[in-house]
Amino acid sequence: MKKIISIVEDEKDLNELVKRYLEKEGYEVRTYLTFDEAAIHTQDEDVHLWVLDIMLGDKSGFDLIEDIRMHNPSVPVIFMSARDKEFDRIIGLEKGSDDYITKPFSPKELVLRVNNIIRRTYREENSRIEIDGYSIDETKRIVYQGEEKIDLTTKEFELLMLFVKHNGTAFTRDEILERVWETNYYGSDRVVDDTLRRLRKKMPNLSIHTIYGFGYRLG
Repeated sequence: MKKIISIVEDEKDLNELVKRYLEKEGYEVRTYLTFDEAAIHTQDEDVHLWVLDIMLGDKSGFDLIEDIRMHNPSVPVIFMSARDKEFDRIIGLEKGSDDYITKPFSPKELVLRVNNIIRRTYREENSRIEIDGYSIDETKRIVYQGEEKIDLTTKEFELLMLFVKHNGTAFTRDEILERVWETNYYGSDRVVDDTLRRLRKKMPNLSIHTIYGFGYRLG
């Protein structure tokens, strides 16, 4: 799903320029030219980041961030300003902004700052892997189907990740044993079949195929 960036900038050309650069980067971009246009949307809960001009006619981006923070305290905000004044930066930080960029600036620099904040803020979400209708949070080692959490044992999860990270690759039982159970395992290779059977039972939509006489493959 695309991340949504909302831009509030009263200079139309700059507004459009920033929009084009962010869309090229893969974001969905919403733009507003006036304080009043943006104020209607400060309650939007699907916005992932706001880029606010400080000077908006007789009003201010400082007022907008207060309204944004009232409805969504955690959404990142970047301020833009033609005034390179220390007190603007300080006020921006006090209001809860995440970054501050001074005009004129390179749109590429703004894109880099947006990318960095998005990665930092949503890194947990970005760590999820989507496969066959399941969502895998590799960091927390949790699997979800919709809102339902699927509990896997350590080896079930490690077996799952082996297939997910090598989607389309066929593995023999010996290769799976070496990669998941490592070389210090001296039991039967039936442990692979038993673990896979439990994994398939817990995740029936997972497209792990049996290659008779060889092993298994996801996809």
